[in-house]
Order: sequence, then structure tokens, then C-alpha cells
Amino acid sequence: MFAVDRKGVDHTIQFAAETNWIADIGSFHSEKPSGLFIEAIEPSLILQIEKQDLYFLCTNIPKLDRIFKVIIENKDVELQTRFLQTISSTAQERYLTFLEQYPALALRLSNTPIASYLGITPEFLNKIRKDLATAQRHS
Repeated sequence: MFAVDRKGVDHTIQFAAETNWIADIGSFHSEKPSGLFIEAIEPSLILQIEKQDLYFLCTNIPKLDRIFKVIIENKDVELQTRFLQTISSTAQERYLTFLEQYPALALRLSNTPIASYLGITPEFLNKIRKDLATAQRHS
């Protein structure tokens, strides 16, 4: 999920790796057009549901309601953690956390979406990767 700023620069907010999902809950809740884009960069299963249909299912299937709430709560915690890390960690620390959180994606994605997620340029991500590789060789 990403936004595009006035200069046309992408800002990746989150990824949804295998067995995960992604949604613009703000747009879903407000029923207003989203300012965010969701792009499937690999083959994906895309599901769509109308708000009233989801509410109907959650009302009539309490277990589904609970599952949905837990998923939303987990995403909220994930985004809060990401926000705090973004404002309080170095780019290298953010990259190392990305590697921990998304090890498989790190192998499949190009520098551009990863750098966008980290809030840095692809060139600076290359520098971080080189610095880490050099540090590993010397340890």
C-alpha cells in the first residue's frame, strides 16, 4: 500500500506478504475514495466486499467478527510500531527490522519499493547494504 506525494514520489506504507492481507480501512469505514494505492506486485488473491455485507457477516457469525477484530488490532499495532520506528530509528535499523519482518520479500523485491518503505532513496539503500556486507566480512 502506498501514497504518491505532490512531486510524484511513492511512499510505501506497508506490505502484505504471504498469508497476510492489506486494506485501506479508513476509506472502507468512511466510504470515501482512498488517497492510497494497493498494488499486487506478485500473483495474489484479491477479495472485495461491500461494507454492509461485511457487517452482515460479522453480525451473524460472531466468530468471524472476533477474527476480523483481532486482524484489525494486529494491523494497528504493526502500524504503530512502524510509525515509532520511522521517527526514532536510523535507516540502517529500519532496514534490519524490515529484513526480520519480511525475509522472503527482501529477496524478491527490488530496491525501489524497499527504499520507499524505509523512507530513503534506492541509492542510500545500496550504501546500507554495502556497509552491512563489509561489516559482516570483517566480523
